[in-house]
Amino acid sequence: MIEIEIQNETHQNQVRLKFIAVPRIGEGIRLQGPDGEWSSYDVLDLWYQRAEYGDVWVPYIHVRATPPEDDFGAVLRPDFTRMRAEETEEVE
Repeated sequence: MIEIEIQNETHQNQVRLKFIAVPRIGEGIRLQGPDGEWSSYDVLDLWYQRAEYGDVWVPYIHVRATPPEDDFGAVLRPDFTRMRAEETEEVE
């Protein structure tokens, strides 16, 4: 088991969990949120830091909640809103 510190960007908190394998950047993981509900999170970053207790490197991951399917522009353009097809048609 590998103990990994998870830094959660969505809820601005940190937790330590045990994993069998270290998740890679871009993978999704399921975590329990502060409200007790399980949600999907995307791994944004992975790095290793030397442990305080010796010559051991400890993994850290940075995660953010996976945006809903209809919120495809949330990461790049938070001001973007999706328009329905009938709103985009021009009136003649």
